[in-house]
Amino acid sequence: MTEQMEVKEVKRIPLIGDQAPDFKAMTTQGMIQFSEYNKGNWVILFSHPADFTPVCTTEMSAFAEQEDEFAKYNTKLMGLSIDSIHSHIAWVHNVKKNLGITMRFPIIADIDMKVANLYGMVQPGEAETAAVRAVFFIDPKGKVRLIMYYPLNVGRNMDEIWRALKALQTSDANGVAMPLNWQPGDKVIVPPPKTVSEMEDREKSNYEMVDFYLAKKSL
Repeated sequence: MTEQMEVKEVKRIPLIGDQAPDFKAMTTQGMIQFSEYNKGNWVILFSHPADFTPVCTTEMSAFAEQEDEFAKYNTKLMGLSIDSIHSHIAWVHNVKKNLGITMRFPIIADIDMKVANLYGMVQPGEAETAAVRAVFFIDPKGKVRLIMYYPLNVGRNMDEIWRALKALQTSDANGVAMPLNWQPGDKVIVPPPKTVSEMEDREKSNYEMVDFYLAKKSL
């Protein structure tokens, strides 16, 4: 434990379906307990390799520009890199000065790499002192629902981040699954029948039927 950060150690990095490991960390918005920040909200927790780098600046600026839109989907943002709080604040100021964009969401100062290691964001085969571009989608109950990893030299796809978030929320709200390349407004997949009776009912339904186990409907 340090003066600025305390974390609960876990034996392995979190996987889909796990409870997101809790931590307390200094951020650009002050000290934050992650479980409190997450409570009742979706959180997209994402890491970047370093402040004052070109690819990271494009990514973090995009998140900042769309923060209000994420809020409409009950989703908070939280960034992280293995930099000091002073570096973060200077970078936030630099981006505002040069691009007119303010990163208001909290960015974790993870100079001792505790949170990055807790979430498997440091992958030695790529870099030992910088976080890869990880993205964790965490639901309002604190469960990890989707994970994305990108290398240092490939920026993330914001369209896919949005598609994934909307797919998760649509699935939760309607008890359905999403087919390949699903976009909001497309037909969704109805869960397959679990009994012969359900199978027979399905054959009489107005679903778009490929076969009894693959049926689609509009929401």
